[in-house]
This record gives sequence, C-alpha cells and structure tokens, in this order.
Amino acid sequence: MTVIELFQKLLRFKSITPQDDGAFDFIEEYLGDSWTCIKVDMEGVKNRFFYKKFNDNPQHLCFAGHIDVVPPGEGWKVDPYAADIMDGIITARGTQDMKSGDAAFLYACKHTKNFDGTLSVLMTSDEEGDATYGTIKMLEHLRDINFIPNYAVVSEPTCEEVFGDAIKVGRRGSINGYITIKGKQGHAAYPEKCINPVHNFSNVLPKIAGHNLDDGDEYFAPSKIVITDIRGGMEVTNVTPNELKIMFNVRNSTNTTKESLEEFIHENLKGLNYEFRTNQGSFPFVTNKDSKVVKAMENSIQKILKIKTKHSTAGGTSDARYFGQFGSEAIEFGVINDTIHAINERTSVKEVEDLTKVYMDLIENF
Repeated sequence: MTVIELFQKLLRFKSITPQDDGAFDFIEEYLGDSWTCIKVDMEGVKNRFFYKKFNDNPQHLCFAGHIDVVPPGEGWKVDPYAADIMDGIITARGTQDMKSGDAAFLYACKHTKNFDGTLSVLMTSDEEGDATYGTIKMLEHLRDINFIPNYAVVSEPTCEEVFGDAIKVGRRGSINGYITIKGKQGHAAYPEKCINPVHNFSNVLPKIAGHNLDDGDEYFAPSKIVITDIRGGMEVTNVTPNELKIMFNVRNSTNTTKESLEEFIHENLKGLNYEFRTNQGSFPFVTNKDSKVVKAMENSIQKILKIKTKHSTAGGTSDARYFGQFGSEAIEFGVINDTIHAINERTSVKEVEDLTKVYMDLIENF
C-alpha cells in the first residue's frame, strides 16, 4: 500500500468528532504486531498510542495527530468521502486537517527499519471538539507510567504559501474574560435616581479595549485584549440598564498569564460595582529554536524540499499545547493550510508524498 492509498483509505472513514468510524482498528492492523498499542477510551472518545522500542536508548520521538474531522457541510463539488484523485488533487473532508499528516507519519513509522530509541504515534478522535477527553488524557496516562515522549511532531497543516515554508514552534494560549458591571435600573428621564453601568464603564473601556498586555517577542505578537461582546438594557430608549456585560478574549503569549491579566482588569475596575471571572482554554508554549527536534526538522525540509523554513506561532490552538504542558519539546509540520474546515477541502498528491519523505528523513537522521 502506497502512502496515497493509505491516505485515501483514511479519508473514506467518516470520522466526525468524536467518532473514528473504525479507523483505529484499521490503523492497528496496518502497523502490525511489532507495534504495541495502548488504548485510553472515555466519554465516547477514543485515544490510541502505538509504540515500538528499537533499543534501550531513552530517546523517544512521537508523531501525533487526530483522526476526527469536522462535518462536511453542504455544497461540495464531489463526495467529501470519496477521496478520488483528479489532476493530482484529492478533494475530501480532512485532506489538510489532518489526515494527510496522519497518513504520512503512519507510513513513515511503519517503514522505519531502525531508530535510535523509541518511536511512537499518538492519535485521538477528539481534537476538533472540546478535546477534554482526547490527547491530554493519553498524555496523563503516559505520565503515570513514566513514558512521556522527549520530542513530538504534530502533523497539523502549517505551511502558508509554499509547502515547507513554515513550521510551528509554539502556539498562543487563549483566555476568556467575563465582566458584569452592576447598576440600578430606572427611568431614563430621571438619571439621578439610577446607577447607569454603561456611563460608569465608559471611562474604563478605552483603557482595556485593544490593550497590549505585553510587548511581544521574537516568537509572539503582543497579547491583546479583544472585546468580543458588550450588551445591556432591554432594547428600549426610556429605561436605563440594570447591568452591563462585557466579554473579551486574549490570545496570550508566554509573556502574559491569566493572573497578570486579572490583576490588570481589577486595577482598572476599581471603584465600580462589578463581577469578573476568567477561564483559560489553552496555555501558550514555545519550543527553543535550538531544540534537537527543531533543528532536525529544519534539516529534513532543506534536504528534501530545498527550502529554508521559518518558525511560526500563528493561528489558533492544537494538541501540541498539551505536549508542551507535559515537558515534551513539540513542533508542528504539515501540508499547506488554506482550505481547512472549508467546503471542497483539498490537498495535492505531491504534498503528501513529499511530507512522507520529510518525515522518513527526520526519523532516519534524528
């Protein structure tokens, strides 16, 4: 089975989060008896960890991905699960995000004859959803058995314009904030009898809206407070609101924490009657540019694709953040990211073949 045949097979599984549609049974059979499989399933989510110990060297390199995809939606020009090749292009749900990466690392790992240490694959059926019972649960189990990988390559689509032009060495975190300014509702004709939370907050808004909580660095843009919702009142003109609710999001770098954000907001809300809470959906991480896995990936991209790649931390979140939390030096590298989650998601046969070559070279020379 070629890597493209493997890719097509994976695409034909209708593995909409959190279902795998039988894909994991196929993958277990595909890798064969020489690979040990650890299963951690809970709350309808399936997680698989396949590993092969080549020798006693403690070096442990893990490839990670997710088998789940978002629903296809309406308006496709082809069957989103047929995975047929037309003019060197495969149009199907999950081509870029991220069954191309899955196929490439599974093929590379299966065909590895020798590796100095342990090679592994971690896959989940819940990355596109809440991810509560996905990769993080498998990593918690690996921590408990003292088997956390030293290095991880997550095969999310990372390239921007030309295949090979970017690897991700980190990701921003995400903090949500919720503010409620308390007031006293009343008739608009008698403002002296009311406490108008909109008026009281009006002087504060310019201080926090769009505010940069840090200056950024070589890896990250500044962590900015982005106001996402403001609402109060009853959509009438003669009643002042009883309260004003504000929501915001901060995509934070490693230079800003939830605690420092909370301190900033409390300082600016002094004197107001308010409630404030935050939650952090993901934490930022960055892998040092001199890390072995960063250097090895740079070298493989240069050798196979003849491209000097750049380091990026752009975009939303991925499961790479969990590896960072558990101490693994993690990076991401995959195909061009320009149609993920879109109608007619697609990628080229050549990209998938070249991605496989990069992974095989990475393993061989790690």
